[in-house]
Amino acid sequence: MTVLQPNIDEILSARARVPDHVVYRDFPAEVVFLNLQTGQYHGLNPTAGRMVQALQEHQTVAQAVDHLTAALGQPRERIQADLLTLVAGLLERDLLDIALQPPGGGD
Repeated sequence: MTVLQPNIDEILSARARVPDHVVYRDFPAEVVFLNLQTGQYHGLNPTAGRMVQALQEHQTVAQAVDHLTAALGQPRERIQADLLTLVAGLLERDLLDIALQPPGGGD
């Protein structure tokens, strides 16, 4: 069976959230995630933690990219690439959920 992966535009227009079975907490040197279903801890550096917070605070991944671009003073292309890499890694570890917009759904 073939599983279709969302493309970049679909991810950028999606809403990303930390699921209920995951808790996280900020510490000075890292952000720690705990998947309550697996009992596994995951550590993120402070910048990645800030990215997750932006995902939580904005309606779409693209809006989080815009916010982080302004806040971090880095090129949008770099922020977008880094955020998409982070999203993929968190999805793989079941630490993030994304809700894709239906075709023509928009923000």
